[in-house]
Amino acid sequence: MPLATRVLARIIYNYMEIQETKIKLLALVLLFSIIGILIFNIFSYHPILGYDAEAHDGYIDHLSRYLPDSINLPLKENTREYFNPPASYLFPSIVQVICRNIIEAQDQLLACKPYYNKATQIFQSFLYLLTLLINMKTMQLFTKSKYFLNISYLLPVSILAVNYRTISMIRGEVYILFFLSLLLNRFLKLVQSKFKYSLLDIAVFGFLIGLLALSRQWAFLLFPGFLILVLTIEKMFRKKYLIFIIPVFIIGFFVSSWFYFNLYFEYGSFTSFNKDSSGFNLTNQPLSFYLPFGEEITYMFTKPIRPYYGNTLLPILYSDFWGDYWGYFVFTSRFLDVGRDQLLIGDYLARVNIVSLVPTFLILFGFYKISKKYKKNIFIRYITISTAFSFYGYLWFLISYPAPPTGDTIKATYMVQVFNMIIFLFALWLDQYKKVNYKKYLLIIGIFIFVFLHNFSSYLSHFPINFINTL
Repeated sequence: MPLATRVLARIIYNYMEIQETKIKLLALVLLFSIIGILIFNIFSYHPILGYDAEAHDGYIDHLSRYLPDSINLPLKENTREYFNPPASYLFPSIVQVICRNIIEAQDQLLACKPYYNKATQIFQSFLYLLTLLINMKTMQLFTKSKYFLNISYLLPVSILAVNYRTISMIRGEVYILFFLSLLLNRFLKLVQSKFKYSLLDIAVFGFLIGLLALSRQWAFLLFPGFLILVLTIEKMFRKKYLIFIIPVFIIGFFVSSWFYFNLYFEYGSFTSFNKDSSGFNLTNQPLSFYLPFGEEITYMFTKPIRPYYGNTLLPILYSDFWGDYWGYFVFTSRFLDVGRDQLLIGDYLARVNIVSLVPTFLILFGFYKISKKYKKNIFIRYITISTAFSFYGYLWFLISYPAPPTGDTIKATYMVQVFNMIIFLFALWLDQYKKVNYKKYLLIIGIFIFVFLHNFSSYLSHFPINFINTL
């Protein structure tokens, strides 16, 4: 190799190393920024202000009455959230038990409510950070990178307003994200080992399946992907996979089925809900639900806050994903007189929706490209199947349980597993794209940094600090 070529190659290599060092530093700054956002929301938001908070508190109050002696599940007379599995309520219920054994009050359940709500918010924030770290470890396993902190994952996941809002409330979806991150990590190791596993691997995987099922019913939409793989997996691995997955689901069944049999014996359905099903019929929803037109489209980029939309699927999901359509966090719809910047919040969230069009396109494009590139990869195939099942399963729910005229069951929080799986695959594509075109990769990183900064206020609660103490 000529000397000039070697020198040029060395210059390019040094330049890339300097850029990588800057990228790693940026990833560290971003991680601490996420932690800072979580801490700010812990001080300025209280789960008592969340979706159906009084019903979730009713579940906790009932469950905690019988702890630690037994697990006594609430009935629909106790709370309208009776149909939810108990995993996400155990921690606050334990805190409730500890609290009432420490404080003295006439109504101990009421007096302990602020404490277990705030403790749960802190605990869920910790779970979310663990989820991010586990997902980055899984990315490192897939990409075989020597670096753990990955800006290609941290940056896109950091701009998801729906995540910050979800983990600030008492929600089973937080546990779905956590257990799913563990499940994906274990499954990737299994795939990379060409299905070499031990009894411990089967047991751990089975318990994760069971814990997912005990987190929230949406988790069941993650299970068909494993069964479909039986039909699509290479013949040379099919027998080993079957020997693995059958006992896994048997263990998962024993871990979680008691709750669903209880629903069946009490209410006649394994998937009972707090309203009657209309049956699956596309005509249950009006045409505008599927194909929004007119003012709904205009409001997406002018006033993306309730009640400006009707019962429209995509405008609400999009606005609730990037902003806060229903007004429980950034848009303080029930407390307009105390929320920060509420006279301007509609205009700001409109700009958020406009700016977020670019990352929306990039995320969907990257998801499509990586799914296509690795369509024969068992791990990627599972994620794409589960993403599709989760979305269409949620669509089935919305059609079977219509909620006109407001569409108040259309919430991005309910589909947070879909969005985070899409982000994971997009991050894999982005991480690989830097080897294809480094300049364009840096441009994409720059775009996401701009979106992160512009949308920053949408990640923060706009309630005053310690507002709950004034109620």
